[in-house]
Amino acid sequence: MESAALPAPRVFLLSPARSDGPRADVLVHSPGELGEALRSERGAALGQVYAWLSSLYFRGKLSYATRFGASTLAAPGALVITPGHGLCRPSTPVRASDLAAIAQVDVDAKNPLFVEPLLRDARLLREAVSSETEIVLLGSVATTKYVDPLLAVFGERLLFPRAFVGRGDMSRGGLLLRAARAGDELAYVPVSTSARSGPRARRIAELDPGDR
Repeated sequence: MESAALPAPRVFLLSPARSDGPRADVLVHSPGELGEALRSERGAALGQVYAWLSSLYFRGKLSYATRFGASTLAAPGALVITPGHGLCRPSTPVRASDLAAIAQVDVDAKNPLFVEPLLRDARLLREAVSSETEIVLLGSVATTKYVDPLLAVFGERLLFPRAFVGRGDMSRGGLLLRAARAGDELAYVPVSTSARSGPRARRIAELDPGDR
């Protein structure tokens, strides 16, 4: 009896959360554990900070990538697109001053302060992992802000969840959280050849298992 084929190794790239505005100000001055860590020299984990700032959307991305991404000697299972810093592990410590600096970098494919570190780290990732490794973007594929630089490096290897099409941020976040909790990984399609926008997606309960 033939054994089932092992799934391809995957690295998930998480789009960034907004790190300025009133919500960021509340967090930096919060008396809670996360705010205290941000104000200290040790800093707070980037993933935790972004999850607090973005709430459901980034929390869904982080939970999903943690559930289905597998760290190897070559690369972690999840990396966060971080303005001015390229691709960072979710565990990367950031301080309040780091968060303020990140907020000053416009997420724009035409901004060298954003795109050059992203291209640098994407190329390093491409060289570090095997040719079978799939690179899955958990973020909006309708924007060119980070999609174009990533496509320039990974080409057809850059994938995204098919179920993202037609969903807003909150809907994607909820979808990812449910999938992570159920252990039900989504289907992926290439960014380069797939429709990236479309009519409003059906609710989760309406989806056939093969579409999830």
